[in-house]
Amino acid sequence: MKTIVITGASDGIGAELARQLAAAHGAQAALVLAARSPEKLGAVTDQCRTHGAQAVAIPTDVSEESQCRALIDEAMRQFGRIDALINNAGVSAQALFSEVKAQDLHWYENLMKVNLWGSVWCTHAALPHLVAAKGSIVAVSSLAGLVGVPGRTAYSASKFAMTGFFEALRAELKSSGVSVTTAFPGVVATEIRYRGYNARGEAAGSSGLKEEDAMSVEECARLIIAGMTERRREVVMTAKGKLGRFAKLIVPGVVEGMALAALKENVKPR
Repeated sequence: MKTIVITGASDGIGAELARQLAAAHGAQAALVLAARSPEKLGAVTDQCRTHGAQAVAIPTDVSEESQCRALIDEAMRQFGRIDALINNAGVSAQALFSEVKAQDLHWYENLMKVNLWGSVWCTHAALPHLVAAKGSIVAVSSLAGLVGVPGRTAYSASKFAMTGFFEALRAELKSSGVSVTTAFPGVVATEIRYRGYNARGEAAGSSGLKEEDAMSVEECARLIIAGMTERRREVVMTAKGKLGRFAKLIVPGVVEGMALAALKENVKPR
């Protein structure tokens, strides 16, 4: 039996990861699901159990170090091992930096606590157990963690930091038998952008990105699981993402234009 800890598991990508892992492995899967909403988390846990998986819900706010460490302690108490940690919890944001007032800038720090520090704290707590199991770490970053996206200064900063942290950690763990996979989704059909911060640090209520070609959450989860299973270094999920990553080394101005083109007209800089 493999024990897999998933943060941000109450909806979106995290919930779909849990469901697909439960469906694929049934009774051989022990899923430890973490998120802030006990009700949503409980519903996903029940869905996983219908596939025969052992699943437990542990309400967790990853912006609090003590809760991250308690999550890992509880996973070990219940199952005695951790084979994989999927750092998926995250918060989005859409705001032009010039529109953020000084008194509201604190939400940049709040975003960093969830997107970066939540992953750092969970990984630090789980690392000895993952080394013992020669397990896997997955970091769900974003294409905004490879290419800076206008209107996403806070989000890109947090995801670039996440990308750099796990790239360095991968090198450190090379001889340990622990794999580190960083996933870079593009626009995925979830509600994360609608709940993310606006310039005032409030729920945006809408997406600032064009959503017509959004990837399904099912496909995104499938690609992440494949990357983890194959112990790949990175999973860059779209052709534009792969192109943009390399093109910015040669023609950075063109990539900036591509990033601007992804924004809705009403959120572009004037």
